[in-house]
Amino acid sequence: MRIGILRENKTPIDKRVPLTPEQCVEVQDKFPGITVVVQPSKVRCFNDSEYESLGIEIKQDLSDCDILLGVKEVKIEDFLEGKKYLFFSHVIKKQAYNKKLIQTVLRKNIQLIDYEVLTDNEGLRIIGFGRFAGLVGAYNGIRAFGLRNKFFELKPAYLCDNLEEMFKQLDSIDLPPIKISLTGNGRVANGVLEVLGYLNIMRLSPEEYLEIETPEIPVFVQLLPDDYVCRKNGYEFDLFHFYTHPEEYENSFLPFAKETDLLLASAYWDPKAPVLFTTDDMKQATFRISVISDITCDIEGSVPSTKRASLIDDPYYDYNPETGELEPAFSSKKNITVQAVDNLPCELPKDASLDFGQNLIDKVFPSLFGEDTDGIIERASITKNGKLTPRFEYLQDFADGK
Repeated sequence: MRIGILRENKTPIDKRVPLTPEQCVEVQDKFPGITVVVQPSKVRCFNDSEYESLGIEIKQDLSDCDILLGVKEVKIEDFLEGKKYLFFSHVIKKQAYNKKLIQTVLRKNIQLIDYEVLTDNEGLRIIGFGRFAGLVGAYNGIRAFGLRNKFFELKPAYLCDNLEEMFKQLDSIDLPPIKISLTGNGRVANGVLEVLGYLNIMRLSPEEYLEIETPEIPVFVQLLPDDYVCRKNGYEFDLFHFYTHPEEYENSFLPFAKETDLLLASAYWDPKAPVLFTTDDMKQATFRISVISDITCDIEGSVPSTKRASLIDDPYYDYNPETGELEPAFSSKKNITVQAVDNLPCELPKDASLDFGQNLIDKVFPSLFGEDTDGIIERASITKNGKLTPRFEYLQDFADGK
C-alpha cells in the first residue's frame, strides 16, 4: 500500500503536514508493506530535503498511491478518482464554500475520511489541532493584554522557532493582578490551561472568582456550560439536554463579564445556543472585559465582537461597543481588543504537525491499514462508493446543490 502526503494549496498558506519526515520512517517501520511518498512543496514547515535525507521519495505524481493525506481542503481540480483521502473537509456543517468539493468527491468515487469526525467508541474525537489552538490562543491573548496596556511586549508566536521558545517568552513578563475567564473544557481549553499553568496563575472556583473584585495576584476561572448558561424554564441544568436542546437555554455569563479583564473563549458553540453576551451588554459601564481572545473564532457567534477572522501577522483589531464598528487595534481604551485568528496552530507548524502525526500513527493508522474492528474509519467516512454514508445522508440536499 502506498501513502501519499499532499502538498497544501490553501490560501493563506498552511505550513503544517500530516506526518513529519521522521514519522514517515516510523510508519514504514511500524506497518510492514506501507510505503510513504511525499509531493514536493516550497511552503511546508519541513522541506523536501528533510524527507529525502531519510529515504522518503519526493514525487509530484501521486496517482499510484492508494491513500492520500493532507491537512486542509484539496483543490477541486487535484482530486484523483477512486482514492481514499484524509483531510479536514469542512463540509459537515454544509459550509457553502465547499459545496463543489463534496460534489466532486461523490462524482469521482472518492472515500472521504474527515479528521474532524474520527472518534472512539464513546464518540470522543481522537485527533485534531485543538491543543495548539489553545496554546497559541492563550499566548496571543496575554500578548494583546500586554500591548494594549503597555505592560510588556511578547514576540509573536509565529516568529518563535517552536513551542519551547514561545514558553520561554513568557518567562520575561510580569502579569499585573488581572482576572482571566476561560470557557470550555475540551482540547482547546486544555491547551489554554497549559499556558496559564506555566505562568503559575492562581485558579479560583466560579464562586471565589465572583467574590474577589480586586485580587492581589493574577487569577483565572474555568467556566463550564452550567456556569454560563441556564435553562429558560427554570429547570435544573442538564448537560446532555443542553447539547441536544441548546435553544432552550439562555446566557448567564454576565456576572463574569463584570469581573473579567481578559476572556479566553475556547468552548464549542452551537448556533442554536445562546451567545455569551450581546452587543448591548458590551455597552454597559459594568462590562469589564477589555481583551478577548476568541480561540473558537465563530464569526458573530458566541462572542458578537468577532466580526471577522484576523491574520497571523495581524492578529488584533478593536471593537467599538458604542458604534459596533471595527477599528485599528489598541486605538482607544473605550474599545475592546479582539484576537480572532482562525488558524492558530499554523503559528507553530512543526510542533503542531508532530503532535498531530503521532496521533495518526497511534490512533488512526492501525484501523486504516488493518482491520477497522472499532469502526473508527467507517464512522469518519463521509462518502464511499460514490454515495454519502448513512451517517452523513443529511448532507444529500447540500450535495445536490440545494
